[in-house]
Amino acid sequence: MNSVSAVLAGIEAELGWVRDTYKNLHRHPELSLEEHQTAKLVTDRLLAFGYEVTHIGGTGVVGVLASGEGPAVLARADMDALPVTEATGLPYASEVEGVMHACGHDVHVSTLLGAAKLMADGRGVWSGTYIVLFQPAEEVGAGSKAMVEDGLATKIPRPDVALAQHVMPLPAGTIATKPGPVLSAADSLKITVYGTGAHGSMPHMSVDPVVLASSIVLRLQTVVSRETRPGEFAVVTVGAFNAGATSNIIPDQATLLLNIRTYDDAVRSAVLAAIERIVKGECITAGSPRKPEFEYYDRFPLTTNDSAVTDRVTAAFTSHFGATSIQHALPQTASEDFSRIPQAFGVPYTFWLLGGVEPETYRAAVANGTVFQDIPANHSPSFAPLVDPTLSLGVQAHVVAALSYLSQPTDSR
Repeated sequence: MNSVSAVLAGIEAELGWVRDTYKNLHRHPELSLEEHQTAKLVTDRLLAFGYEVTHIGGTGVVGVLASGEGPAVLARADMDALPVTEATGLPYASEVEGVMHACGHDVHVSTLLGAAKLMADGRGVWSGTYIVLFQPAEEVGAGSKAMVEDGLATKIPRPDVALAQHVMPLPAGTIATKPGPVLSAADSLKITVYGTGAHGSMPHMSVDPVVLASSIVLRLQTVVSRETRPGEFAVVTVGAFNAGATSNIIPDQATLLLNIRTYDDAVRSAVLAAIERIVKGECITAGSPRKPEFEYYDRFPLTTNDSAVTDRVTAAFTSHFGATSIQHALPQTASEDFSRIPQAFGVPYTFWLLGGVEPETYRAAVANGTVFQDIPANHSPSFAPLVDPTLSLGVQAHVVAALSYLSQPTDSR
């Protein structure tokens, strides 16, 4: 029996509490930086499993389990929920008004806890250090930063590699991996432009910020269509436009809220520079009395998988699950803050996608060309990952990935 088989031999006995944990977390979601009960649950479980536990970055929790000499592997799960009112109709639906685990972080926490238990029970067949990190506030891009700024790199052993997974609207029973960019970088940007207010009947006495902001919205459409090289990826979305309060008053300012996504740091810099250039130019053209203001927030780094780590973990997945269960991931336009953690240690990482949709439902949607219409995506009030086999696969994936670095033959000990 190899190390993977030995560690996973007890998985069926653990899946009952893993399912219960998942449903409990789903019923009791907590928003970013408010994950107190989730952190307590995680802490209590890790201590019971025999991990050394450290609290870092507010509600962040790290468990460390040493098993002799060897490499150190860090596995991460995020814990926070979203301000979404649930519409799944599940018997274990959220009991917190206006808050829901609409992104699958309850899956992430429960599956990593399951892996932590199996790795603790099976440490006689692997050598090294297993680090499990439960991160707060991923949804607002603040949790990994908070942990790093609280001294993460000095408070736990330095890993040799970092791992993470995310449940996505893909067929349950499948895992998707790829080297290189897998999740986009993201920047949210608030732009404030200024005009001169006046009576609605006297537009000649104003510098109308509504017209100015409207011109900016239209011109911003050229950043992708005319300033981004064909084949390179960028998204520039104006998600909000706010100005004025009544029909007969021309306001003195307007605000735009933008969301920008890119897969390449050079493209990211060029797109942001183009946005600022266009805004400043339109303000000059309109005769704006003040310079525009730019406020960046909710910023997420690019998630780009190390090729060597990804190849090694994918090979381990293929060996364990079979080639038909492993897909080549397409780059996602969603974003994550996980990569700040391995970057804090200067170590490589890989981030894979875990399917959570009933396979027949997914295949039917593909056949009909209605995947985006029929399959609820992350952040949807109807997002509801299939419990089985998603949780089992998620637990196994963490174990298999970790043991691709920590495993050794059982007869060598």
